[in-house]
Amino acid sequence: MTDSQTILYAFLGGILPALLWLAFWLREDTKRPEPKGRIAETFLAGMFAVLLVLPFQKMVAGVFPGLGFVPFLLWAFIEEIFKFGAAYAIALRSQDDDEPVDSIIYMITAALGFVALENTLFIWNPLFENNVSVALLTGGTRFLGASLLHLLTSGAIGIALAFSFYKSKSIKIVYGVIGLVVAIAIHVAFNLLILSKFGTSSFSVFAVVWIGIACLLLFFEKVKTIAS
Repeated sequence: MTDSQTILYAFLGGILPALLWLAFWLREDTKRPEPKGRIAETFLAGMFAVLLVLPFQKMVAGVFPGLGFVPFLLWAFIEEIFKFGAAYAIALRSQDDDEPVDSIIYMITAALGFVALENTLFIWNPLFENNVSVALLTGGTRFLGASLLHLLTSGAIGIALAFSFYKSKSIKIVYGVIGLVVAIAIHVAFNLLILSKFGTSSFSVFAVVWIGIACLLLFFEKVKTIAS
């Protein structure tokens, strides 16, 4: 496999599953869909956020070598802040964010952009070593687990913003902080459970995330009923 082929396959393996998830969530907002251009910009901003996150995560790894609660906490904080920053910079402060459900859509879009590039990087190494089976396993596992984790955590922030959409600026900040704390807590718990493998199988942890996604869908429907 040539270097150009490796790059192409890794990129497709990262971005196509993310686009599938994005298409699913956009179908949940067909009544007043967001501008395609704004969605694309937010998705790309989420991808760019990965490049900003990496040096900070390396700094954390240098100070706290190994795996454990403190590095997991800091890594989660960094990722959630930058995903939120991507959504805020492009969409959340724009005129297109004009109803409560938009906060969830844009947070999820930024998260899936983040997922697209992050998964590309995870798939890259085994492909570069011509280990296609490991690359496929990595991509499939992340599609069912880590990708949904990012979607869930960013969705939690989006829900908090949605429920405060018609409230004062100070209340919005409080809700946003609460959403961020919840997102970080979910993120850290997931990583710790994966580390311990929740007994015997990491798929048990994935099942918890899938339940979280089901709850996210329920909250999404509830947000649609919020009126000014």
